[in-house]
Amino acid sequence: MTSFATDATAMGASSASFGAVYAARGGLEAGQTDRTTAALSQAPDKASMRKAAQSFEAMFLTQMFTHMFDGVGKDSLFGGGAGEEMFRPMLLEEYGKAAASRGGLGIADAVMHTLIQQQEKAA
Repeated sequence: MTSFATDATAMGASSASFGAVYAARGGLEAGQTDRTTAALSQAPDKASMRKAAQSFEAMFLTQMFTHMFDGVGKDSLFGGGAGEEMFRPMLLEEYGKAAASRGGLGIADAVMHTLIQQQEKAA
């Protein structure tokens, strides 16, 4: 796999943007802008960073719940069987999402703080 800089040099350009390389390969017509490049150049807003931080915490909590529920036995009267084995991971994922959306362990706040610091360093 070659880099875009290598591709741009091979095309005879000293430096080329992603859009120019993509257009040269036939992906974009002349004069058309690349929305992906424009979207990547914009800094993420706090709402999207909060959503990413909460998603991370939900995934972490889901993993914790999975290990926690491994030690819980099956209910002999109503539980067990193939249905429980198939749907328990989905239930635990929803538990993780619900716990994260209500504050969770505070991991999302720490991740959010780190993301903001990284944005400030990059700016």
